[in-house]
Amino acid sequence: GWLKTFEDYFRDQTQHILNNMVIKLQEDNRRKFMWSEISYFSKWWDGIDNQKKDAVKRLIKDGQFEIVTGGWVMPDEASPHYFALIDQLIEGHQWLERNLGVKPKSGWAVDPFGHSPTMAYLLKRTGFSNMLIQRVHYSVKKHFATQKTLEFFWRQNWDLGSSTDILCHMMPFYSYDVPHTCGPDPKICCQFDFKRLPGGRVSCPWRVPPEAIHAGNIQHRAWMILDQYRKKSKLFRTKVLLAPLGDDFRYAESSEWDQQYQNYQKLFDYMNSHPELHVKAQFGTLSDYFEALRKESSLGEKSSNSFFPVLSGDFFTYADRDNHYWSGYFTSRPFYKRLDRVLESYLRAAEILYSFALVQSSKSDKMSVFPSVDHYKLLTEARRNLGLFQHHDAITGTSKDWVVVDYGTRLFHSLMNLKKVIIDSAHILILKDIDAYNYDASTPFLKMDDAQSSQDSLPLKTVIKLTSQPRYLLIYNPVEQERFSVVSVNVNSPRVTVLSPLGKPLAIQISVVWDGATTVSHEAYQISFLAHLPPLGLGVYQLLEAQSSEADLADYTIYTSGSNNMQVKPDNIFKIKEMQNSADNIILENADMKLWFSGMSGLLEKINTKEDGKNHQMKVEFAWYGTTSNRDKSGAYLFLPDGDAKPYIFTDPPTVRVTHGRIFSEVVCFFPHVTHTMRLYKVQGLEGQSLEVSNIVDIRGEYNRELAMRISSDINSQNRFYTDLNGYQIQPRLTMSKLPLQANIYPMTTMAYIQDVGIRLTLHSAQSLGVTSLKNGQLEVIMDRRLMQDDNRGLGQGVQDNKITANIFRLLLERRHGTDVNEEKSSVSFPSLLSHITSTLINHPVIAMTIYADSGVPEMLHTFSPLMSSMPCDMHIVNLRTIQSKADFEPSDEAALILHRKGFDCRFSNKDVGLFCSTTQGKIKVQKLFNKFSVKSLTPTSLSLMHSPPDARNISEINMSSMEISTFRIRLR
Repeated sequence: GWLKTFEDYFRDQTQHILNNMVIKLQEDNRRKFMWSEISYFSKWWDGIDNQKKDAVKRLIKDGQFEIVTGGWVMPDEASPHYFALIDQLIEGHQWLERNLGVKPKSGWAVDPFGHSPTMAYLLKRTGFSNMLIQRVHYSVKKHFATQKTLEFFWRQNWDLGSSTDILCHMMPFYSYDVPHTCGPDPKICCQFDFKRLPGGRVSCPWRVPPEAIHAGNIQHRAWMILDQYRKKSKLFRTKVLLAPLGDDFRYAESSEWDQQYQNYQKLFDYMNSHPELHVKAQFGTLSDYFEALRKESSLGEKSSNSFFPVLSGDFFTYADRDNHYWSGYFTSRPFYKRLDRVLESYLRAAEILYSFALVQSSKSDKMSVFPSVDHYKLLTEARRNLGLFQHHDAITGTSKDWVVVDYGTRLFHSLMNLKKVIIDSAHILILKDIDAYNYDASTPFLKMDDAQSSQDSLPLKTVIKLTSQPRYLLIYNPVEQERFSVVSVNVNSPRVTVLSPLGKPLAIQISVVWDGATTVSHEAYQISFLAHLPPLGLGVYQLLEAQSSEADLADYTIYTSGSNNMQVKPDNIFKIKEMQNSADNIILENADMKLWFSGMSGLLEKINTKEDGKNHQMKVEFAWYGTTSNRDKSGAYLFLPDGDAKPYIFTDPPTVRVTHGRIFSEVVCFFPHVTHTMRLYKVQGLEGQSLEVSNIVDIRGEYNRELAMRISSDINSQNRFYTDLNGYQIQPRLTMSKLPLQANIYPMTTMAYIQDVGIRLTLHSAQSLGVTSLKNGQLEVIMDRRLMQDDNRGLGQGVQDNKITANIFRLLLERRHGTDVNEEKSSVSFPSLLSHITSTLINHPVIAMTIYADSGVPEMLHTFSPLMSSMPCDMHIVNLRTIQSKADFEPSDEAALILHRKGFDCRFSNKDVGLFCSTTQGKIKVQKLFNKFSVKSLTPTSLSLMHSPPDARNISEINMSSMEISTFRIRLR
C-alpha cells in the first residue's frame, strides 16, 4: 500500500493485472511477464479456479511467466532488521514451494530508495546467482556508466574470499519507467510506451506522443528505438541488453497488453528480419537476460570471474536529482518504526515458544488440547503482517495517512495475537505435569504484564493485585544466553516480597508510579528486582503482600525553577525533596561509572569510567532542524534543512526529577517536546555497563521542524563514524563537508558509533532512525519530523500524523586496545561482544506474564530451561520457526532453525564484562544443544528452505564461519 491500502490496490488494480496476464500470455508464446511480490500473488491465487491455476503453472514451466525475488514484498533496505528481511523471504518462498513448486533465482529491486549489501548477502544465501537494483545516487550511476561497472560482483566487505559474490545489474538511468529504460533520451523512449498513445489517460511530458506501429512508419520507428538500445548498450561490457517494459500501476487493462505486446512484436519482427541491422530482439524475463549475459561473458567457465569487477559497500544515501537526498525517510513515522521492532521481538519469542510447546504437547495425549492449528494461523498472519510492513512504502513512513493506519492496525492485531500464542505456549511448558494442562480460550492461564490500547498508543503496565497468597510472575528470556535482567512491574501495595524461582527473598527497589512530572500515584507502586533467567527459558517468581527486609524505597529530588509553579506535595511513603534548578551538578554512579548532569537542564555532561579513572566529556543536547525556504522543501522522503540545527532553547529550566535507588538511579527531564530519561542500573554485569536512554517525543504542535538528539564527546573521531546495516553488519562512513548536510545522514537500524585510538562510543537503538556525525566527536540522531508539504515524489502529502513516540537507546563507552592508525581507514569494522549483547538487551527485552488463575494453581516447574547451557556468545538464534505442513495453515513436525554467527572485534576486553557465555570458533555439538528435547534430525538447507545441498544429511555438529547466517531443518522430540 502507498496511495491506497493493500486491499484497495488489489481490488482496483492488482487482480486485473494478473487475470489479464493469464489470458494475454496464452495468446502468443513469445510474450513474457514477471512478478515479484507474493503478498498480492497469493491473495489472487486463493480466489481463482483450478483451470486458471493450471494455466499459470504451464506458463511458468514454459518460461513465459517468471517470479523474481519472490519475497512477501519488495522491502525497503534501510530501515528493516535482517530478522524481518529473512522472514518475508521465507514466507514468500515457502508459499511458492507449496502452491506452485517454483524456486525464484533472480532478485528484482527497482523501487527501494538506496540499496544494502545485507540484501545481496541474503539473496546469495537463498541460492540466487543474480540480482538487479535501480535507485542509486545519480552521480554514482554516472561514474559506474563511464567505468562500465554497472554490472558487477557484489561482495560483502567482510568477506576475505569470494563466497558472497553475487552478480548485480544496476539500471543506468533516472527511473524504471519506459521513458528511462530504452536508452538515454526519455523524449524518444517515451514514444515507445504504447500505453501513452494519444487518447489514453497517460501522455508523454516531453510533448511527443507515441505512434502505433504500421507498415508506413515501421522502418523509421525501428531505427529510432534501435539507436537508443545501441547507445544504452555502450554503458555495458557485453552485447546483451536489458530494456524493462513496465511502470507503477500498469497492465491492469486488457487494451494495454495489446498496445504494448503487439506494437513491440512488430518492431522485433522487423529488426529480426533485417540482418543488416545486426540485432536480435525479443521479449524475455529477468532470468532469460542473466542467462544470456552469463553465456555472452562466458561466466560458465571457471577462470572468468574477472570479466566483471568486484565491488563492496552500500548504496546509501540516495539522491535522484540536485541536492535531493532521501535521508528524511530514515526517520519518517518513527512511531511505527518502533512498533515494527516490538512486533519482531514478540514474533521471534512466539515462534520459539510455540515450536517448543508443539513438541511438548506431542509427548502426551494433550496434543489434541493444545490449540496448535489456531495458533499456527495466528503466527502465519503475524509473519505476513510484519512482512507486508517491510515494504518500501510502509516501514519507510512514505504512504498516505490512512494507509499508515491500515498498516498500524495490522501490526497491532498481530501484536495482540502473538501475546496469545506466547501465553498459551508458556502455559504448557511451565507445568510440572503436562496432564494438568487444559485450554480455555475465554480464561487464559496467564496475562501479559503490559497492554497497548490502540495501534497508535504506547503500551502501559498493568497493576498486579497482591494478597498474602503468592501471585506468580513468569518471566521469559528470549535470548539464547543466560541472563541477569532488571525486571520492573507495577503492584497495588508498597508492602511486597519477591521470591526467586528457588524461593529466596530478592532485593527489590520500590519506586513511585508518577502521574505526570511531580504527582505521586498511590494506585500503584513500581517494584524492580534482578531476575536470573536460563537461556530461551522461563523463571517463575512469586509476589506476596508482606513487609520485606529486602525492600528498599527509592528517594527523589525534584528540581523546579521558580516560574514552573510545580507544587511537589510531601508524601507519607516516599522521601521527596524539592530544590531549585542550580549550577550544581547532579551525580549518579554505579560500580562501572560516575555520571555528571547539569543542575539546570538535567542533561548529561560527563562520564568517568572507573576501570581507568578517566573523565570523558559527554554532552547530551537537543536541536531543531527547519526546512529550506526554497521551492522544494522537506517531506516524507527528502531532508532539505535550512542549514545547521538550532539548539533547543527553553526559557525556563525544565522540571528535573532525580531518582536514587538500590537497583537503579535515573534523571528525568521534562521539556515541552521531549521527556528525556537517563537510567543507570546499579547491578553487576551487563545491565550496569551501559546507560539506558529513553526519549518520549511529542512534536504534534510544530510546523516544518525536526527534532534531533546530539551527543558531543571529546573522542577524536576525525570525520569518521560507523552505522549498522539492518542490524547485520557495520558500514564505515565518512562525513563529507563538500556535500550538503543531508547527504551525511545514514540509516541506523540498531547501532552507530564513533571512536579514536583509545575509546569507542556506541549509540544502540531499539528502532531505526536517521543518524550522522557532523562534527568531530559528535553523534546525532533524528527522532521525529513534522512537515507541512509534499516533496514531489508522488505521495501528495506531508507528514502531519505525528504520535507521542518512544525512542529507546543505550549508550556504551568502551576502551579500545591495540589499534593502529592505518586500520581506521579500513572498509570493515565490527562491534565488540559486549556491544552485540547490549544490543540484544534492548531489542529482545524479557517478557513478564502473571498467572491469572484465582482458583488453585497447578504445580509448576521453578524454571523451564530448554537449552543445556548458554549458546556461544557470538551465536544468535535468529529464529526457530515451525514449518507449515502440506495442509493449509497447519504445523508440520519440522522447524527452521536459523543461526547467525556474529562477527566481533576481539581486541575489546571480554573479561569482567559479565558475559555468561564463551566462544567456540563457530562449532556447536547438536546433541549438546537442547536439554528438554532431543534432536531427531538436523539437516542444512538454504536460507529460505528452497534448496537442500546435494549431500544434505543429518549432521551432528554445526560449524559456521564468522558473519554466516545459516538455516537448518530440525525435528525435535
